[in-house]
Amino acid sequence: MKILVLNSGSSSLKYQVIDMETEETLASGYYERIGSEKAFLTHKVNGQKIKLENPVKDHSEALKFVMDQLLSSEYGVIKSLDEIDSIGHRIVHGGEKFNQSVLIDDEVLNAIEECVDLAPLHNPAGILGVKACQKEMPGKPNVAVFDTAFHQTISKEKYIYAVPYEYYEKYGVRKYGFHGTSHMFVSKRIAEILGKPIEDLKIINCHIGQGASICAIQNGKSVETSMGLTPVAGIPMGSRSGDLDPSVVTFIMKKENMTPDQADTMLNKKSGLLGISGISADNRDLENELANGNERAKLAFDNYHYLIASYVARCAVAMNGVDVITFTAGVGERGRSSREAICKHLEFMGVKLDEKANQEAFAVEAEISSPDSKVKVYVVPTNEELMIARETLKIVNGDGAN
Repeated sequence: MKILVLNSGSSSLKYQVIDMETEETLASGYYERIGSEKAFLTHKVNGQKIKLENPVKDHSEALKFVMDQLLSSEYGVIKSLDEIDSIGHRIVHGGEKFNQSVLIDDEVLNAIEECVDLAPLHNPAGILGVKACQKEMPGKPNVAVFDTAFHQTISKEKYIYAVPYEYYEKYGVRKYGFHGTSHMFVSKRIAEILGKPIEDLKIINCHIGQGASICAIQNGKSVETSMGLTPVAGIPMGSRSGDLDPSVVTFIMKKENMTPDQADTMLNKKSGLLGISGISADNRDLENELANGNERAKLAFDNYHYLIASYVARCAVAMNGVDVITFTAGVGERGRSSREAICKHLEFMGVKLDEKANQEAFAVEAEISSPDSKVKVYVVPTNEELMIARETLKIVNGDGAN
């Protein structure tokens, strides 16, 4: 069975074709600037990367062009669309409506649309991707895999906010959490690596990239996570603020005469590492400046590492302990110095890093804790697309999810 995995943005379309017999990625790509004359596709197959400039007006046209590449004699991977058995879609927000992946029908699409207020940038794009598939590949099953679904096991006292309860009842204001497919994938994989049932493990997964979240996973279920109503909450990120005193926002809005949209832009695109350092949202740029003695780069990193470690400790409280800490995503898989700094803050929990193992671990599965560490620490590269494909396969086969 071959599954097409789609991740639709407002003006982009990421995809992978995965052969589920081997779980091998046959082709992948990224369509950018959809809707403009400068739209182009980067298509990857057999180790080749091909850039194709092709203006398209919408996601349907983009998907049709992608299908042409997948079918092409030059760098295609299928001979007929019949070889694509189903499509798995990354849908960011399912609110409280979905606690697992689901087969998409009109009722599900309407429910996803009802969550648009909670993810105004992401859910409309996801809907566009689904409708494009329905148009270009009629009759093929489409499955929604939600970023939020994995966290629906978090208990109410942990997800409720201490604001008037009527806002939860009227608008669904509560913690939801994100990166669910990544947290699910890594937690299942670390259980395999350790050779233990996932139900016997207390795992803290640190998904640290441009977006970042920490998740406590007990008995294979999410019991605490750092992101909240939106992905701006929790730990500081490349350009997102993470948690802060709410009055910081209203204070700045009044002083700067900001609109709510301007404040939202500040919190999402001008804060985090970028906001403190004034340099970049990219850790690599900050590391270069740190080496040159830049004090604000150092301050940004010190704040970043301290707050990540603090949330790891919070997750340990949620589970009354921890067996293993995993690092994943761009910084988690490649940021040796960040992993070291975070774990340094956690030595009081019995965390001890093996310096040599940590230096050698770059985007590969590896244990980086020392033999005498009370808590094991691993690097586990994530694979959200494969997780979406696995969930899609389960739903199409009628096996349920999780």
